[in-house]
Amino acid sequence: MNRFPYPTLMVQGTTSDAGKSTLVAALCRLLVRRGVRVAPFKPQNMALNSAVTSDGGEIGRAQALQAVAAGLEPHTDMNPVLLKPSSDTGAQVVIHGRVRAEMNARDYHQYKTVAMQAVLESHARLRAQYDAVIVEGAGSPAEINLRDRDIANMGFAEAVDCPVILVADIDRGGVFAHIVGTLACLSDSERARIKGFVINRFRGDIRLLEPGLDWLEEQTGKPVLAVLPYLHGLYLDAEDAVQAVTPGTGAFRVVVPSYPRMSNHTDFDALRVHPDVDLRFVREGEPVPDADLIILPGSKNTRGDLAWLHAQGWPERIRRHLRYGGKVIGICGGFQMLGSCVDDPHGVEGAAGHSRGLGLLGLGTTLTRQKRLAQVTGRCVFAPDALEAAVTGYEIHMGVSTGDALARPAFEIDGRPEGACSDDGQVLGTYLHGLFDHADACTALLRWAGLHSAHVVDTAALREASLDRIADAAAPLLDRLLALA
Repeated sequence: MNRFPYPTLMVQGTTSDAGKSTLVAALCRLLVRRGVRVAPFKPQNMALNSAVTSDGGEIGRAQALQAVAAGLEPHTDMNPVLLKPSSDTGAQVVIHGRVRAEMNARDYHQYKTVAMQAVLESHARLRAQYDAVIVEGAGSPAEINLRDRDIANMGFAEAVDCPVILVADIDRGGVFAHIVGTLACLSDSERARIKGFVINRFRGDIRLLEPGLDWLEEQTGKPVLAVLPYLHGLYLDAEDAVQAVTPGTGAFRVVVPSYPRMSNHTDFDALRVHPDVDLRFVREGEPVPDADLIILPGSKNTRGDLAWLHAQGWPERIRRHLRYGGKVIGICGGFQMLGSCVDDPHGVEGAAGHSRGLGLLGLGTTLTRQKRLAQVTGRCVFAPDALEAAVTGYEIHMGVSTGDALARPAFEIDGRPEGACSDDGQVLGTYLHGLFDHADACTALLRWAGLHSAHVVDTAALREASLDRIADAAAPLLDRLLALA
């Protein structure tokens, strides 16, 4: 099969985290297997996990994963509108991979007519290049308060006249109410677009579910296209929410503060699956456990999250950790926090102002309006026994750091020094996201922090295996869609 009867097919969900991202990735992988040139697409994404694209922009992390599933390099047309929340009411608006403005919710609602043009332009370009475009909705189409000027769900489906699959998560309960209630909130034309339902994350005896499926089809007049199983142990990049981490059995303890605007926590996925590592995210109000390594993650609001660290007592906890010989790594915003100060004279991430840093590295940072976006490769230079270790990653930050600490870099990227190390060798800071994804760098960093392990985590292989697993599980859905065409 090299032709798919649905040039544009959209997957919407009854709730957030119903399985839209995973299902789009699965369909992309299935269609590629059958010789269809397919591209993923999400009109509007709100996420703090982003990826740098081949054309030098940024998109949601989920769309980058879907591109991998489709055998493509991520491109900004796959996610033309990206919203990166910097507060409860405001977000950075990224259009076609570039920062357009910082807006509050009301201003962005007015801006949606402009954003919709960007969405339609990107969709048209993908349609011209590929046999099929598989589209991911956002949240739920049943949000009545967001129906006006909607560009993320049915507003887009109506604009391009495409069919819709509605997916619901049975594992959280109330699946039949979610589906029937969603349909009740839609207009007649929107309901007509829905070809059928997918029930996701089912575990148990399917025979016990069948009476409910029969009732659902009778009530709605629409078919249940597939019931997908709950798949354990998947290694897939999360779109936004921090994935639950089961306390590990590894003896090496890594602790990460889960501050309110933490970004790109996918940096820690390789550690999450490392058999010798016990990774813990510490949320507000929780005690900080003893650790071998503390990692300060990226942030979309560095000064705000730095204030959160001070309020939660982290500075004293980190100093105690260092006194007992522990190691600390700061990534991107976390790197900026390690210095003496963070200045935001233009109000790039909120109110303009100055914040006192943790004072663990001799540098200061000034936030700038220009964002650096780059995919990078290089080598580790933070320790004598790490000099031959390769590192790959991506930079995605607003801000320039200066100071004496930069004279002792952590990495060498494209022939230039990057990051910083403290004189005593206990603190390391870097702007590189994804630094644990390369097995050599991961091994070298963990060795520097005190873990000498023979285990090597191949994140690319784990990701590919997981994409194949979800595609295999979704194969009956594709067959049903083809039969209905």
